[in-house]
Amino acid sequence: MVAVEDAVVARWEKGGSRFEVLVDPVAVQALKDGRTVDLSDKLALDQVFKDAKKGDKISAEHLEKTFHTRDLAEIARQIILNGEVQVTTDQRHELQAAKHKQIVATIARNAMNPQTGAPHPPARIEAAMVEAKIHIDPFRPADQQVAEIITKLRPLLPIRLDTVRVRVKVPAQYYPRVIGELKGIGKLADEQWLPDGAWSAVVDCDAMIRVLASARWRSYQGKVSFDLRPRFLRGPR
Repeated sequence: MVAVEDAVVARWEKGGSRFEVLVDPVAVQALKDGRTVDLSDKLALDQVFKDAKKGDKISAEHLEKTFHTRDLAEIARQIILNGEVQVTTDQRHELQAAKHKQIVATIARNAMNPQTGAPHPPARIEAAMVEAKIHIDPFRPADQQVAEIITKLRPLLPIRLDTVRVRVKVPAQYYPRVIGELKGIGKLADEQWLPDGAWSAVVDCDAMIRVLASARWRSYQGKVSFDLRPRFLRGPR
């Protein structure tokens, strides 16, 4: 359990009421990145507040009426994902540094110099990001930021991302949850409903986005399937 002084305030206004929880900032970042996080031991206090600073608590009855559950971890998850997070300057810098490191490593692992066919060293990528004055949002998913950063780096750095073509299969009950994400990471083709009721499609997307998306949906493991023998296409130069 995180100490109160190290926690951040996650706040969401819903139905005319304000809901706040004190939570581990690392857990917030992981959750917003799409990873599965057990929040049961990531809260500084096992309580939802109307105003955390004043200690104004919200009754269990009101929580159940609003969230349709009394499960504190689930309520906290909804507050974090749908609301905003207040952090101190030091906490923001620490989280930005961690996200910056993650993004640099992802680009170094998945991008290449089209002139040589070799990957760019992390130090070169970092230098280009400084020159391009890249801003890192600590609570925005890395996959969303990486594509934008690559676009800003291209005038300064010869860089290419190979595109992969991946077959995806999604059970019908999960289709409404993932279709928006799939459209956001690539171009869909050959969409079809299969005899077993599942939906299937081919997705063309950047290699790194495919990897991040797979990690992002670990909660669907065993349900949403990727054909991990993708066909590589030429990426933009």
